[in-house]
Amino acid sequence: MKILITGGAGFIGSAVVRHVINNTKGSVINVDKLTYAGNLESLSDIESDGRYSFERVDICDRVELDRIFAEHQPDAVMHLAAESHVDRSIDGPAAFIETNIVGTYTLLEATRSYWNTLSETAKQAFRFHHISTDEVYGDLEGTDDLFTETTSYEPSSPYSASKASSDHLVRAWLRTYGLPTIVTNCSNNYGPYHFPEKLIPLMILNAMSGKALPVYGDGMQIRDWLFVEDHARALYKVVKEGEVGETYNIGGHNEKANIEVVKTICSLLEELEPTKPEGVAHYQDLITYVTDRPGHDVRYAIDASKIERELGWTPEETFESGIRKTVEWYLNNKEWWSRVLDGSYAGERLGVNK
Repeated sequence: MKILITGGAGFIGSAVVRHVINNTKGSVINVDKLTYAGNLESLSDIESDGRYSFERVDICDRVELDRIFAEHQPDAVMHLAAESHVDRSIDGPAAFIETNIVGTYTLLEATRSYWNTLSETAKQAFRFHHISTDEVYGDLEGTDDLFTETTSYEPSSPYSASKASSDHLVRAWLRTYGLPTIVTNCSNNYGPYHFPEKLIPLMILNAMSGKALPVYGDGMQIRDWLFVEDHARALYKVVKEGEVGETYNIGGHNEKANIEVVKTICSLLEELEPTKPEGVAHYQDLITYVTDRPGHDVRYAIDASKIERELGWTPEETFESGIRKTVEWYLNNKEWWSRVLDGSYAGERLGVNK
């Protein structure tokens, strides 16, 4: 299978690209605009593989998308390109509307145009897999409630509203035009190569440098944590085996309050990095409670029984095993995150051609 992956230089996208190249016989066309969160250094291990190619293209650029489809002739699309940071969406929602809604529309139309040129057999085999988030569902009120594939949409932030819009577009292109689409909605991902503005890498790196560990509100917001490599396996299984028109929720079966996550990281660092920055007696002493985010959802939790039942996927990592691997990765890969923090990783883009 030749897969066109949008956003393949991002956190989840790069994990999917690495999974396809390292664990399957498939090939990848990585289409990425290389915004601040796109980092080709996350793909350094596979970039020279003959089954991998990179196109620096904005998914809002229809002309370039048409060229890519014509040149590469993919068998499937996995659409991960998105603006995804809630805080950034609150400060500046325009980029989220442009990329997540207009970009998805443009990609759907380019895909449909290409799909219409295929033979009937190729049309039947083709898949457009749209990767979304559990945040489209909004808040869970009860302590035992779970998001299912039929939970109504109640997005709370500009980010989640833009992703909800893109989900609706994808389903409409199936209903109206027959484009063979599948949607997945995932819980919070974590793991290696995660951009340091997100909770887990931010806490690890701040603690290692003796900086404050900012926790919103009382820190009791609950999330279901999914190790990114488990998610990559699930996404590949969906694009290969998922049913057209279906939605699959992907979760890690790991509900944790944010403050619990932060304290777990501190405990692991006490064990794995006992030599602390000057003036720090215990990593937990760095925890600082800050004003809560506007519209902050209190609890997300995924019912992932459908993908287990129908496709046989379950996560391999518990939160305890996954968070240990994550902390160890950041301790052992200072060069990667140092180049992100000082911005030098971005300089590499200037030499990347379309």
